[in-house]
Amino acid sequence: MLSLLLLSSLAIQSVAVMEVQVPDVPVVAMHGRDVLLNCSFGVPGPVTLQDLSVFWQLTDTQRSVHGFWEGRDQLADQAEAFSNRTALFPTRLARGDASLLLRRVEVADEGSYTCFVRLRNYSSAALLLLVAAPYSKPVVTLLPDSNLRPGDAVALTCVAYGGYPAAGVLWQDGGGHNLTENATTSLVANEEGLFSLHSQLSVVLEPNSTYTCRLTHPVLGEESHASVTVTGQNMAFPQVALWVTGALALCLLGLLIALAAVCRRKIQESCEEARREAEEAKELEEDESKTAMTPLKS
Repeated sequence: MLSLLLLSSLAIQSVAVMEVQVPDVPVVAMHGRDVLLNCSFGVPGPVTLQDLSVFWQLTDTQRSVHGFWEGRDQLADQAEAFSNRTALFPTRLARGDASLLLRRVEVADEGSYTCFVRLRNYSSAALLLLVAAPYSKPVVTLLPDSNLRPGDAVALTCVAYGGYPAAGVLWQDGGGHNLTENATTSLVANEEGLFSLHSQLSVVLEPNSTYTCRLTHPVLGEESHASVTVTGQNMAFPQVALWVTGALALCLLGLLIALAAVCRRKIQESCEEARREAEEAKELEEDESKTAMTPLKS
């Protein structure tokens, strides 16, 4: 009787000892790389793999991720999305380590995973997997990019590629003022679930102004930015103004040429008239001289 009570006491202790533990904080996995989902359980003594069962599944959908019992992997019910991408470590299982290796992480892998362990008794725990991919360095462009002048309405565009999840976007001017309320941001996912980010800011242009687009990755905590500066030298006259200026210059030149021609003709006429008057005066003088030299008849 005493022996039976001792055995019962030991069984209760063994039940109380085993506890499945997983990380309390989300596990961050980089897109395209491998990640280890840690899961451990307390063992009261030496573990025989034939007596151990480990089962990983998606918490929400209960789809099978990886199974192990009777001393070997059991993958008949494994979801197709995880085929050839998961592994347990038998040598570690005997030491209470039921961690799962997930290879070539995809965006679709993000979610909650539950680690089930049965050894004399049954216990489980769930962890959260977050997938992250860094964005390319943002690029800012200005449209139109020429013939600008103060007061023009322009569109600034900020683009970045290949990131996940959605990045935070902040637009600022040279003084650090937040202009984001005037921006429109869109995300387009590719076949891998990675985003192309496109943000457009509408502003009224000021001379010597700097505009900055800042991206913040919500999981990795990384920040990147790009800026464009519009100086006074970049602001040329608009095309219409150039045409008007050229036309006025041509008109003025034409007027000057016409005026010069008129003046020349007037000068020539004045000179010709003066020459004729001089000739007439000379002829008159000669006539008077001839009259004075003629003798008077008696």
